[in-house]
Amino acid sequence: MSQELAFLPVSKLAPLISSRQISPVELTKQVLQRIEAAEPKVNAYITKLTQQALDEASAAERNILAGNYLGPLHGIPIGIKDNINIQGIKTTAGSAVLAKDIPNYNASTVDRLRQAGVVIVGKLNMHEFAYGATTNNLTYGATHNPWNLEYIPGGSSGGSGAAVSASECIAALGTDTVGSVNTPAALCGVVGLKPTYGRVSNFGVIPLSWSMDHVGMVNKSVTDAALTLQTIAGYDPFDVTTSSLPVPDYTSNIENGIKGLRIGIPRYYFFDRIDPEVKQQVEKSIQVLIDLGATPVEVTLPAELELSFLLSFTIVFSEASSYHEPLVKKWAELYSPDVRLYLGAGEAITATKYLKAQRLRTSFKQSLNLVMEQVDVLVTPTVPSPAVKIGEDFVVINGQEERVSQAMFRYTCPFNLSGQPTLAVPCGLTEKGLPISMQIAGRAFDEATILRVGRAFEAATNHEFQPAL
Repeated sequence: MSQELAFLPVSKLAPLISSRQISPVELTKQVLQRIEAAEPKVNAYITKLTQQALDEASAAERNILAGNYLGPLHGIPIGIKDNINIQGIKTTAGSAVLAKDIPNYNASTVDRLRQAGVVIVGKLNMHEFAYGATTNNLTYGATHNPWNLEYIPGGSSGGSGAAVSASECIAALGTDTVGSVNTPAALCGVVGLKPTYGRVSNFGVIPLSWSMDHVGMVNKSVTDAALTLQTIAGYDPFDVTTSSLPVPDYTSNIENGIKGLRIGIPRYYFFDRIDPEVKQQVEKSIQVLIDLGATPVEVTLPAELELSFLLSFTIVFSEASSYHEPLVKKWAELYSPDVRLYLGAGEAITATKYLKAQRLRTSFKQSLNLVMEQVDVLVTPTVPSPAVKIGEDFVVINGQEERVSQAMFRYTCPFNLSGQPTLAVPCGLTEKGLPISMQIAGRAFDEATILRVGRAFEAATNHEFQPAL
């Protein structure tokens, strides 16, 4: 059976399904076939839900034939990161600690996807407890980058990035605390969207850091990201951090172009210590936006930007250690060494340092809001370097050695700290054939504008390339 449908985005599949030119069963079978072909190499899944997916696809087909089409995600095969609860399906968070954990309720995002008629094909691999940048998972095996199997897909949502890139699902949910959706999307050559903090519910998600966790999505196109966000966004009474602000129609203006929009370019920090190929390609991509009618504005971000990585990890380490304290007391030996090390570091952070980090975070957010009054979006690289080989702990960027765990999150963590929405859009390949990505950051709860900018860039450039897996 051909697998060609598995390579198409939601935006192309949905009209075919709604008009009954293809069936959800046909599509799901092709995606499952693709999983069987790719998984021995990629290892994007922890749990495959083959029979359940076929049953859900059959139910979707019956509903559509009966005239009950639910919208663009109806009958679309989707993967779910394995720290997001699905009732009755084990949710391991990529750890031996929760290897037998079977939740008795769905995450709110899963409930909303179910209501939209999606087909869930499996639970995706991840860095253990979402606590890392590589998805070199010691319990379930490393996930491999579909563009080159010797390289990392990024983390912590590495399974989500790799599965969408390898067409082992049409879309995927992930989670992002300091860059864990957009980094894998960038390294795997697909689209990542981290919404504003509070735009999407975290209920039913195993936390890493309560005040910084976001549920995000990985997609094949910018329009697909808009459609996925439309489905899961909005207030949730089970999550007090969610906003009651109305959810707009994210696709209504997505094709309107960007003429007259102000594109902020923060060269300091984002264009200094960076791989030359990445810098060159992102600069070219910014010029594309200018050629499309956007107005470039050179901006300087707040001084706290230099502290954003330190502030982020002071908060993350503290909050993660607080959550894991009872689990560590029972099952310390089941944690992987890197996660156990991070948890130990978090236990050593004082309340004084944690509160100081939160105060500086507030100051940074307020200062960044003032910058955003000057522009409509900010445009930066998503990561300073292409993917590194699996097992490498350090990367050399412009002659300077840096830990992979720091380099991969250096450009994303400032916007997790501020809670702003960010979009990662593929913008080219290195000479070695590894993806390069551009990051678009917007004002709080203005996902519509970053999606509009991303879509304009996508429409003006070639995005038909696929990994030769």
